[in-house]
Amino acid sequence: MSRAVNAGPPAGAQAVRRALDVLHCFHDNAPDLSASELARRLELSTSTAHRLARTLLGAGFLEQDARTARYRLGPAVTELGRLSYHQRGLHLAAPELADLARRTGATADLALRSGPHAVIVAGGSVTPKVGLRRPLHSTALGKVLLAWPRPGEGGSAALPPLRAFTDRTIVDPALLAEELDRVRAATYALNDGESAHGVRTLAVPLLDHTESARFALAVRATPQVITHERMDWFLAQARMCAHALEILLLSPSERRQAPLP
Repeated sequence: MSRAVNAGPPAGAQAVRRALDVLHCFHDNAPDLSASELARRLELSTSTAHRLARTLLGAGFLEQDARTARYRLGPAVTELGRLSYHQRGLHLAAPELADLARRTGATADLALRSGPHAVIVAGGSVTPKVGLRRPLHSTALGKVLLAWPRPGEGGSAALPPLRAFTDRTIVDPALLAEELDRVRAATYALNDGESAHGVRTLAVPLLDHTESARFALAVRATPQVITHERMDWFLAQARMCAHALEILLLSPSERRQAPLP
């Protein structure tokens, strides 16, 4: 059911929230969208969605195909994304992740938390055709980010209803809480077919001075590659890379404040 149609353009904080919701419609490589498709996704009137899209278009946050009149993310989003990528030092992580992938024969990824998702920001899974968001509860990256939440993020109790992706996905909040206790005790997380059959992932945290996970690092392959017998070796390789990135991804001022080993 659609929300009530506004007589005029939305104002104030509600307008900002709705404009951000428009941008979030393009998560995970969503295709170009028309104003009516944006309206359906956001449960707004088409006229309101059109006004929001035109405002974002004028500011460079969206661009419009001249032939189809459909919208896509604009250059301002690209610019801010690149600035954030470099400000966080993530360009420095790519060589380390590539080296980890070469040594292990697995895909190596680095992720941070955004609401109920782990967002992959560097590594082998960052490709034009693959979405970057992963559910927290069904992934090793997500379990790490839940086990060591940053201030204000909240643990598993803050998640929406847990969706099953395979018959192994944990969908009971109490069982997920128990799983996170095991993750903290072992200092790593395992996803063994919980997000997709035939995939095994190990993830470890990159902790800050408050013992919160700034990032999670994962190695992902098939169970034939990450066997139970070799799991300790894969964990050692992942932890070695994580320890290096914990320092490498500090800002210069944070490095000066870091205690001597």
